[in-house]
Amino acid sequence: MTAETTNERSQRKVREGIVSSDKMDCTLVVSVHDRVRHPKYGKTVQRTKKLYVHDEKNEAKLGDRVRVVETRPLSKTKRWRLVEILERAR
Repeated sequence: MTAETTNERSQRKVREGIVSSDKMDCTLVVSVHDRVRHPKYGKTVQRTKKLYVHDEKNEAKLGDRVRVVETRPLSKTKRWRLVEILERAR
């Protein structure tokens, strides 16, 4: 394995979204909006994905804008980890 392939492998996905639930302990539900072009009609469509995010210190609250990064599976559905809180909810 060369250094080039290890660099590619270590690149983790980073997403930004809004916290839609903080009811669980150490877990957030983050809604991530994506704009994609429709394959047939070409119109821009907005898609929403719900990510389950690990928040070790329970510091993010409902409505906060956060940055999350992909990580190893932490539970059945949790595959993301909180990196930082970009903007607090008003």
